[in-house]
Amino acid sequence: MRIILLHVVLAITASFISCEQKGDKKNRDLSEMLPRKKALTYTAEWAMIQNNAAVLTKNLRSNPSDKKSLLAMIALYLQEARNTGNFSYYNEAALNCIDRVLEIDAVNFEARSFKATILLSQHQFEQALEIAENLQKQYPLNAYVYGLLVDALVELGRYEDAVVAAEQMISIRPDIRSYARISYLREIHGDLDGAVAAMKLAVDAGVPGDENTEWCRVRLGHLYEQLGKVSDANLHYSIANENRQPYPYALAGMARIEAHNRDYKTALNLYQGADSLLTDHGFKEGIAEMQEMLGRKEMADKIAKDILNYMKAIAGNSEASLGQNEDHEMAHALMGVGDYQQALEYVLKEYRRRPANIEVNETVALVYYQQGLYQQAIPFMEKAMSTGCRNPELLCHAGLLFVKSGNTGKGKQLIREALKNNPVISHSLLEECKTILGM
Repeated sequence: MRIILLHVVLAITASFISCEQKGDKKNRDLSEMLPRKKALTYTAEWAMIQNNAAVLTKNLRSNPSDKKSLLAMIALYLQEARNTGNFSYYNEAALNCIDRVLEIDAVNFEARSFKATILLSQHQFEQALEIAENLQKQYPLNAYVYGLLVDALVELGRYEDAVVAAEQMISIRPDIRSYARISYLREIHGDLDGAVAAMKLAVDAGVPGDENTEWCRVRLGHLYEQLGKVSDANLHYSIANENRQPYPYALAGMARIEAHNRDYKTALNLYQGADSLLTDHGFKEGIAEMQEMLGRKEMADKIAKDILNYMKAIAGNSEASLGQNEDHEMAHALMGVGDYQQALEYVLKEYRRRPANIEVNETVALVYYQQGLYQQAIPFMEKAMSTGCRNPELLCHAGLLFVKSGNTGKGKQLIREALKNNPVISHSLLEECKTILGM
């Protein structure tokens, strides 16, 4: 799980304008707005977004050096990337505007902070950390900066340092952003009840209907999934979906609940609904899984190939992949089509960048597991579990690996712990674990 909360939450959260480089940098024009999908033009939010975009566009065309308007535009771009899933387009738009601000003011705090935010979304974690550390030296009491530090340190696997930064952040400003980060750190350290408590505080601190608030509400639902509290999870997904009318991540959560209840047709419809709203490989993977559960393996295989082809197209498009590191995601796409050798090559590239990250280590272990190289997988799985994370899927993966490697007692113990509360996990993983336990 990645923390992708923006560090500044605006009352008006989105815009569809980008900055193009045309001729002299100070006279760069603003490109046309991108239309949203119809279902995402809900409530008064869309009208406010359009109005705010028009005002900022007018300001910047009359005064291209208006820092205040440039910074407001950047913030809107970053939130709109979250709203629509179009990170490539809006990150590039924001970076162009950031360059304009830094031409005017080379040490501008907001522009440098926004640049670090974009680098995090592009998985350029070392670069983001470098900016965040420099900002922290200049602004040691700014909660925004500590949020950047937490996110970069988590992704680089420096979890103890991330805890210190999170504690500093929440002591300066206890709000939705700091509570959400505390929740995730508790989650990966095995304190699921504590993670729930912190995420409840995050939701309560937010504005109902705001994308950041509903994202936290969905994360709260996912924590309940791990605890086997299915009705609580579904309640929060329903609220988030109602507040955003509709919210794709909430639809995907509801789909997981329906799949858990073995209503695969309803789950498929919900995943397809989420996928029609926003680009996220997790939605397509859910669709593929439901198609397979409904006996449509050829269709499921086609979707897996489509995901891989999309990833390859992005990697081969110099503009679309500009600055973006997708090696970990490419490894998962290759695993989806059963190409474990190439998956290993990609995930090992990511491992060399982030050898302490628990998610990367788990992926390396899973690839070796699928290749039947159980002894090679064990050190990576042990590293994946080193923070004490009790995520049921992680425990299942670890348990299966230990059983296959000959440590049956330890493996079965981990699987029993994973399944004790009947958590929401994928059907194929659940059945494999039940077979091991003779259930």
